[in-house]
Amino acid sequence: MSETSDEKTLAEAVDALADRFRAMPQSRLLGAVPGHLSRAAAGLALARWLAVTARAAEAVRADGGADGGPAHELPDAGAFAVGDQLAVVGHDLAAALAALPGDTAVALPDGPVAAEAVRVLAVRRLAEVSAAL
Repeated sequence: MSETSDEKTLAEAVDALADRFRAMPQSRLLGAVPGHLSRAAAGLALARWLAVTARAAEAVRADGGADGGPAHELPDAGAFAVGDQLAVVGHDLAAALAALPGDTAVALPDGPVAAEAVRVLAVRRLAEVSAAL
């Protein structure tokens, strides 16, 4: 399936933020930002949300139900791994959403959300973390 502009926008936002984390020196990665003990912790929190969201999107079945058991939390692999973790789970989410019609309900922890709205929310969260760095 070819990438639409929406998926490309999500993938580009993921890549841009992941690259920023990969390029950060240790002193910046470990520096505090509002709401988090460090920039790396903010990135990990976002990566964990992206992972949970991707898992929910991947679990949607064609009949409208959902598959899958409980998800495991994305591990803290250290400050220098955050950029790579963001890239992997962000691209997983983009791929999962690309396979769904925009009005398909994705069962997020706070309740069902249309796939298109999930895409918009993910891009917004990526932008918020980027702005806080």
